[in-house]
Amino acid sequence: MQDKIIALVDGSIYAQSVCDHAVWLAGRLAAPVELMHVLGRREATQTGDLSGSIKLGARSALLEELSALDEQRAKLISQQGRAILEDARVLLEKGGVADITERLRHGDLVEAVAEVEGQAGVILIGKRGEAADFAKGHLGSNLERIVRASHKPVFVASRKFRPIRSLLLAYDGGASAKAAVDYLVSSDIAKGLRLELVTVGRPSNEVERTMEQAVERLNAAGLQASARRVEGQPEVALGKLVEDEDFDMVVMGAFGHSRIRSLIIGSTTTAMVRACKVPILLVR
Repeated sequence: MQDKIIALVDGSIYAQSVCDHAVWLAGRLAAPVELMHVLGRREATQTGDLSGSIKLGARSALLEELSALDEQRAKLISQQGRAILEDARVLLEKGGVADITERLRHGDLVEAVAEVEGQAGVILIGKRGEAADFAKGHLGSNLERIVRASHKPVFVASRKFRPIRSLLLAYDGGASAKAAVDYLVSSDIAKGLRLELVTVGRPSNEVERTMEQAVERLNAAGLQASARRVEGQPEVALGKLVEDEDFDMVVMGAFGHSRIRSLIIGSTTTAMVRACKVPILLVR
């Protein structure tokens, strides 16, 4: 079975961008797209027992009304979920994607993704969801949970799609960075695009040696790769480089060198996702 692009769509302003990036990924990877919308437990079910304060005389009638309203609410929420999927399908079809499936699920998003992850080549999600606070620096909690839990590459869509012609690969010599190189070598996502590996900080013979090897591997795979080192703090220096040199996408390991990487997203990764206005592909 061909690996799918699992595109997570909701009612947020990122939904259009997720669909646009799904079209781009489907074209690059020649992969089918599965659109997934997950109705959270809070949305799908009425919370709490509303009957507790009802006086005995009216209890039965009011409970019946509450039950009917709850049933109607559940139906409307499911209809909304189906409408979101239908709208997303239309956008993908307009973009030329032919192989599209839809999946509506109830429950926890991470659990729903875990059920289908074995069929996925990449998980596509917006930086923030419909319930996210848009305060500066805030990341959608679902995004953070997906990145922690997923064993597949996670593609984080920026707020608005723009043509992708150049990639910056953040390289620190760690296992995740090497996995990112492996992914680029084994897929067509970077084919024909300008690709630059960038390491940040003081010179390191080991990192520079492995980076040179990575460039050789990428070029041998037919990619247009080069490398450089810049000074500064990784998240600041890389973010500035993306802005100054107009890179269209960032590729990086989901975790850097960190003793607590199994508990939280690597600090550089988190900062890059927060700050970057371009899509980011996270590989672990």
